[in-house]
Amino acid sequence: MSDVLRAPAESKYAEELDWLESIDDSPKPFSWRLSPKMVRLFILGSERADGLDREIAQKWFGDRSFVERSIVTLASDRGLLLIGDPGTGKSWLAELLSAAISRNSTLVVQGTAGTTEDHIKYAWNVSMVIAKGQSRESMIPSPIMTAMETGAIGRFEELTRSTSDVQDALISILSEKYISVPELQGDGTDAGDNIVFAKPGFSIIATANSRDRGVNDLSSALKRRFNFVRIPVVTNKKSEAEIVRFRTEELLRRHAIDLDVPPTLLDVLLQSFADLRASAAAAGSDDEKLESSLSTAEQIGVLEDAVLHSNFFGERTLTARALASSLVGSLARRDPEDLAIFNKYLHGVVEPRSKQEGGSWPEFLDGGRDTIATLS
Repeated sequence: MSDVLRAPAESKYAEELDWLESIDDSPKPFSWRLSPKMVRLFILGSERADGLDREIAQKWFGDRSFVERSIVTLASDRGLLLIGDPGTGKSWLAELLSAAISRNSTLVVQGTAGTTEDHIKYAWNVSMVIAKGQSRESMIPSPIMTAMETGAIGRFEELTRSTSDVQDALISILSEKYISVPELQGDGTDAGDNIVFAKPGFSIIATANSRDRGVNDLSSALKRRFNFVRIPVVTNKKSEAEIVRFRTEELLRRHAIDLDVPPTLLDVLLQSFADLRASAAAAGSDDEKLESSLSTAEQIGVLEDAVLHSNFFGERTLTARALASSLVGSLARRDPEDLAIFNKYLHGVVEPRSKQEGGSWPEFLDGGRDTIATLS
């Protein structure tokens, strides 16, 4: 699928998944394509002790216990809820799990204020209903219903953003493992045609933003249907550096960009986010914090912006000035509050460091100041 903007994980890693499936001789739950051990290996990568003939790259960076607990949950009859701050990799982990288990990660419902029961159950093809009446052929199954019928993993993104009616409908699906279609009752079809039963292997992976508390809190009944796995913000610099490098390499491949990204500038980016997070933690009020969550995902976004700008308008190498400009431009969302916070950071932290350490910091300082002056 090289002609699509973003291929799903099962297509992107199809050859790798095929190979893992061919050597997998461990027990598999239900209709899983890979065993739990191979699912873990696909997501976390191989080690020398695994004794494989080829290396499997790590795709998700985090504590292996989170991945193992997620896999065990999906092997049971409970749903899996990945909860954490924005940018902690919840959706990417859900996609990788679905790709490894079902070879289909695209059965997704996006939770919003406008999500209805139809989005998780079924709708109707109006033209076919007018022509032939309501039947299984004129029914449009939701991604969740399709997952039930095929014994696959269905995904529900941003669960807490959906209304209580939608959440209540999900309780029934998770509890009873079937969807009733009352419109088909009494149409002369065989008994059971008005009910869609879930096949073995069906489960739901939902994600929730821990900052959305109070939007549409989950009921106690729905919470009982899920096993919770909380994904923390990555604070370990080594782990965060691995994530950023992995995404950077992926970005360069996707855009077919041949551009030099000096490792020293990745260190500058990582240190800048660490500084800003420390400043936010010490702030006495929200006005003294950046509106940005300063997540790893936002860090990757800053780097992507700087890389693309350098490729198209720069010297085909990432510079500290471009990185600073991207950092300020991407994260300054309030005017003038965020610009004042950045200006304080540059004056109080970056300026002394540039004098003491030199390297890329003086250019980074100049780039940040110039961007603030432009935006002010």
